[in-house]
Amino acid sequence: MSRASPLPRLPWGRPSMKAVVTAGLLVTMLWNLKCFINSSNISGKAPKHTKPLVVLVWEWPSNQVPNISGDICYELYSIEGCWLTMEQQLLHQADVVVFPHTRLQQGRDKLPREKPPGQNWVWVSLESPTNTKALTGWNQTFNWVMTYRRDSDIFIPYGKLVPNQSATMNIPMKTNLVSWVISNYHRTQKRAEVYKNLSRYLHVNIYGKASKNPLCKDCLLPTTSKSKFYLAFENSIHQDYITEKLWRNSLMAGTVPVVLGPARANYEQFIPADSFIHVDDFSSLAELATFLKTMNSSRYQQFFVWQKKYSVKLYADWRERICTICAMYPSLPQGRVYPNLESWFNT
Repeated sequence: MSRASPLPRLPWGRPSMKAVVTAGLLVTMLWNLKCFINSSNISGKAPKHTKPLVVLVWEWPSNQVPNISGDICYELYSIEGCWLTMEQQLLHQADVVVFPHTRLQQGRDKLPREKPPGQNWVWVSLESPTNTKALTGWNQTFNWVMTYRRDSDIFIPYGKLVPNQSATMNIPMKTNLVSWVISNYHRTQKRAEVYKNLSRYLHVNIYGKASKNPLCKDCLLPTTSKSKFYLAFENSIHQDYITEKLWRNSLMAGTVPVVLGPARANYEQFIPADSFIHVDDFSSLAELATFLKTMNSSRYQQFFVWQKKYSVKLYADWRERICTICAMYPSLPQGRVYPNLESWFNT
């Protein structure tokens, strides 16, 4: 008994042209579907969600927990399909679990005892490696990292410049040369050494807890804005570690930052080259002091040209940072675990 042909045949035994074309189209469709499915698996990206993502914050990063009820990510930041919760009993319903490092230092027993399949854990830190302790116990634990570093899975800077078509140059009235707000002063820090030597050549107005001259919350910007220059000195020097000392205390206040931190080239990846002064631009602190004291008005105004195109955006609300996870979720890698968190962070 002969095998039946899958295609209708013409009288002389050959398949019809219409049948051939139809079969070809069917094969092509099946092949494309297979390739699509395979490419989705190979890419390692998250599958598209048709329901809201559940982001469980195991413990809130700051001492004060804000309102996160309802569709807060959409209401505040226009990020759709993102539900934040701190209800730990929802562990098995969560797509993502967020663990701030400041809350993890008490020990691994604070973590869930099991990790549901397909769930992604995020390690979060805004501190520099110098100020981040107890990292050795977290190998093979987290899928994503969320830090100030640009090579993080989820990049959360302290601030950034955003285009502003209606921006104008605005330089506040100045009454003194240099100011510095310092909360934690340690003589072993490089910034302490630089300040001590710089103060031999010019007077620095000091504020903050460490100076016994604290400022109220609403007094900081009005105070630093009166200075021509602000010492935006970081407490430690690491790649991309550029904090509110630059964004808020200086640029937003309308004063010129004198920065001590990563290399100038690193700062220029965040802000224009002519918007700040780097300590390393000078061969000595005496030369830096002379540059600041003798700068004329025309040269000084050049440091504010950036204001004609940009304005400063601060990231101060942890809700915005955590909602960002949902916005980035489709492009985040799946199935990856950091084998050595300490090694990555200290690199």
